[in-house]
Amino acid sequence: MTRGEDLLARLGDRLAGIRGRMTPNAEMDKITWFRAGGPADALFQPADEEDLIAFLKAVPEDVPVTTVGIGSNLLVREGGIPGFVIRLSAKGFGDVEKVSDTRIRAGAATPDKRVAAFAFEAGIGGFHFYHGIPGAIGGALRMNAGANGVETRERVVEVRAVDRKGEVHTLSNADMGYAYRHSEAPEDLIFVSAVFEGFAEEKDAIKAAMDAVQHHRETVQPIREKTGGSTFKNPEGTSAWKEIDKAGCRGLMIGGAQVSPMHCNFLINTGNATGYDLEYLGETVRARVLETSGIRLHWEIKRIGRFRPGHEVDPFLGRLL
Repeated sequence: MTRGEDLLARLGDRLAGIRGRMTPNAEMDKITWFRAGGPADALFQPADEEDLIAFLKAVPEDVPVTTVGIGSNLLVREGGIPGFVIRLSAKGFGDVEKVSDTRIRAGAATPDKRVAAFAFEAGIGGFHFYHGIPGAIGGALRMNAGANGVETRERVVEVRAVDRKGEVHTLSNADMGYAYRHSEAPEDLIFVSAVFEGFAEEKDAIKAAMDAVQHHRETVQPIREKTGGSTFKNPEGTSAWKEIDKAGCRGLMIGGAQVSPMHCNFLINTGNATGYDLEYLGETVRARVLETSGIRLHWEIKRIGRFRPGHEVDPFLGRLL
C-alpha cells in the first residue's frame, strides 16, 4: 500500500461525509507551472467552505496539511509532500462579486486576472496590476503579490480564513501585517475569500492600464515557458535580475533548468528539469550573487516538500555566511 492509500485508509471513518475530491499519490508536477516535483501523499479539493471546515476538523492535527493555489509560484521537491495538500476548487472558491460601487469580494481560487477583468467591467479602478499576475487571490493575499507599482495590500479591506482546527477568522488589512512580498498572517490560516476596495474610474483608462501591463509582460518576461514567475524578491535599492545578470548567470543551466535568457529573475524548465535541478540552480544563483555583490537574495517562489535522499540542496550551497 502506498503512503497516500495508507493515509486515506487510516482516516477512513473520520473522513466519512466529506464531499470534496480525495486523490492519493497526487502528481504535483501535473498542477505546478514548472511541471516538476514529486507527489503529494494525498490531494484534497473541498467542495466549498463548509466542506473544508469539516475536513480540517476531521483530520488529526499531527497529519501535515499544506495549501497550494494554482501552482504558478510553487516548486515541489522530488521527495513529495507529506500528509494532505489542499487545493481550493474554482467551483467552490472562485466566485467574484461587486459588493459596493468600489468594493469587490473574490474567492481565494479566483485567478488574479479574472479579478482585474471583473473590476474593469464594473468600472472600478486600481486592479489593473492583477492582469499581469499569473496566480490566484489566495496566493496574492499570502505573499502580498504586486506588479507595475501596485501591491495587494493597497486593495485589501478584510480577509476571511479558516485555521487548522476548522475555526473561521476575519482579518483586517492591519491584521495581515503586510510588507514587501510578505504577510504576517499565521501560516496555518487558509484564506477562502477577501473584500477589496478600488476607486471609480473610466473604463477606457482601466483598459489602457491593463494593456500596458500585458505589453510589459509579453516583451520582458518568458510567459510561454514552464516557469514559476519571479524567483527572488528584489533586494532593497536594486532589482534581483540586475544582480543575477551582474553575477554572470543569464542563461545558466543545470540539468533541464535554466535561468531565462530573456529575464534573469525567471527560472524555466526547458523540458525535463527536476525539482532538484530547479532548486540547485536557484541556490547556485544565490551563491554567485552573494560572491559578486554581497547581496543575499531571498526566494519569492515557495518551495515545499521533502528532498529525495541524496538530492538535498543547502541554502547558498552550504557556504558559510
